[in-house]
Parts: sequence; structure tokens; C-alpha cells
Amino acid sequence: MGLNENLSDRAREDMELVEKARKGDQYAYSVLMGRYKDSINFMLLKMVHNRDDADDLTIEAFGKAFLHLEKYTPDFAFSTWLFKIALNNAIDFIRKKKLKTLSLDDENDESSKYVFSKIKTSALDPEESIIKDQRAGLMRTILDELNPKYKTLIEMRYFEELSYEEIAEKLNMPLGTVKAQLFRARNFLYELLAERKGRI
Repeated sequence: MGLNENLSDRAREDMELVEKARKGDQYAYSVLMGRYKDSINFMLLKMVHNRDDADDLTIEAFGKAFLHLEKYTPDFAFSTWLFKIALNNAIDFIRKKKLKTLSLDDENDESSKYVFSKIKTSALDPEESIIKDQRAGLMRTILDELNPKYKTLIEMRYFEELSYEEIAEKLNMPLGTVKAQLFRARNFLYELLAERKGRI
């Protein structure tokens, strides 16, 4: 696969890392994640205005990208493809959240126009629909690697889609403890995504 000559030096480096990652090079996954984890998280935080949700969406973006790495082509930078996945994932998240709280009357509100316009864009993206369908499969693949305590938290957060408050109530744990443990669980997931990807 030839590299697109329009790509920057950094994009070319990324493409080389992608090729290595496709062959199961765990270090290549770690480097790609290290390069873009903070910037992806920053973008998502600006979109969802909630640190916990941004952290969740960040790990989902990388999970989806790594699971579908064979779909990436060097026609454009890997970072562009990765950010598109993260953006679409966040739009889907916002859509579900907004549709629960906004009435149709709110569609005239400036802040809602962005959301409703993006709903149409997101709904028409078949690639994102396919990626979305793989979310559970990805998480199930690596979930058994986690400590049972963290596994329970991840299952409640990702599969049951419970809020942090609901998890705290169900487990009879302080909210701060739930957030702290989920933070650690997410970090373990990052590591597993990078270190175990060759087995997925």
C-alpha cells in the first residue's frame, strides 16, 4: 500500500505505525494512542462538557478505530480518520442525550440547531452504524482481562448504560469512589487495547 504524497511527515509516520499495528505490533498501538489520546479527549470534552463522558467517549473512539484499522486507507491522515470516528461517536452520544431532554420547540434554539443538523449527518453515515454495532464485541473481547471489580463497573457503565449516580446507588458506594475506580478501569482498558489488540 503506497503512501499518499500529500500527507505530512507526521501522517506518514502514523501510516507506518498503522501498518505495524495491523501486523500485531503492540508498541505501534501504544504510540498512536499516546499521540492522539489527549487531543481527542480535549475535543470531546468541549462537545459534551462532562469529564466522565469525555473519558468514556475517548476510549470508545480508540476501541472502534483499532477494531476497524483495516478500513483505514492512506488517502488522508490517520488523525483525520480517528477524529472523524470520535466526532461521529460524540454526535451519536449527544443525539441520544438531547433527544431525551429537548422538545421539538427547542429546535429553533441556536444551541439546538447544531445538534439537530448533526443528527441528520450522523444518521446517514453507514460506516458509523457498522462501527457502533461492534462496540459490545470489542468490550466483551477485552473485558475478561480486567479485575472483577473493574469488570462490574465497566459492564454497568457501558452495557447497562447507567449513570455514575445510578452505579453508586446500586453498588452502595460513594460517588467519588465510583468515579475514581472507573477512571482506573478506563486506564486498564487503554492498556489492554494497546497490548492485547493482536489477539482481538
